[in-house]
Amino acid sequence: MLKIDSHTHILPRIMPNWAEKFGYGGFIQLEVSRPGFANMMRDDVFFREIASNCWDAEERIDEYGKAGVQVQVISTIPVMFSYWAKSQDAADLARFLNAHIAEIVRDHPKHYIGLCSVPMQDPELAIDVLEEACNQGHRGVQIGSNVNGLNLGDSRFFSFYEACQRLNMSLFIHPWDMMGKNEMERYWLPWLVGMPAETSRAACSMIFSGVLDKFPDLRILFSHAGGSFLPTIGRIKHGHACRPDLVAVDNPTPPDHYLGKFWVDSITHDPRLLRYILEMQGADRICMGTDYPFPLGDLEFGQFMEGMDLNEAALKQLFAGSTLSWLGLELSAFE
Repeated sequence: MLKIDSHTHILPRIMPNWAEKFGYGGFIQLEVSRPGFANMMRDDVFFREIASNCWDAEERIDEYGKAGVQVQVISTIPVMFSYWAKSQDAADLARFLNAHIAEIVRDHPKHYIGLCSVPMQDPELAIDVLEEACNQGHRGVQIGSNVNGLNLGDSRFFSFYEACQRLNMSLFIHPWDMMGKNEMERYWLPWLVGMPAETSRAACSMIFSGVLDKFPDLRILFSHAGGSFLPTIGRIKHGHACRPDLVAVDNPTPPDHYLGKFWVDSITHDPRLLRYILEMQGADRICMGTDYPFPLGDLEFGQFMEGMDLNEAALKQLFAGSTLSWLGLELSAFE
């Protein structure tokens, strides 16, 4: 059975010194910490230690191949988005990351599918970078759940969504710059509480603003199983119905109408929740994803799904078919 991991992250091992290049700080650099590991540093502040499987394409193929996975969809680590930076600088950074991913895909076309990055703080410049990435062979684009506090339903992003639809570029929405992060730093709450809420924020804002109706051919995947959106769809639907003066101001369609009209990945860490999401979405709108190579991800590569007594047709959708349809690809590309 073909297995495609729809949600993984990668970085170049060697990057320019962005602070020197642009003349100001705040960017991520890599510093060797010990053999096979590097520290991600924001100026002099430690962010995260990563291992060589975060940059070594050959090592990744061997590692996930042992789990029976043949293909990974690769995108940058969201901290690299740099939406806070000057637009042209963020565009230059994105182009560097996009070129790196495109090279990996060219070298290993049966093992990798690329998603690009763009400077969302400047939607028109983001379209330019998106078009360049499309010509490089990227199949989609990863963006954050908000852009400097702006919701993804903001009309200034509509031209970007139109460009994604026109270029047949799929959209992968990943939480970042989590709401309330400065008030709940202890216990890793931004990752445990903020990330699911951020994904629901993105889904709600796009649905309530009518993005899915305005751009019906836009193929959107919300990461981390849609965050808290699907588990709280009853509350969201009720709020839309009981306070239309606050919620339904731009779109009168009930939010549950859109179930099955977007994709989510399978990162639930819990078969009970996945069964619920299967009921909400259907297997053809759930893509096996892991958040590889990070420990909060599913580093058993969807193994729990094979113990859920699902039929073969559902498993084929979960492990490959849904990701192929999200990306607009054919199975034959990987046979």
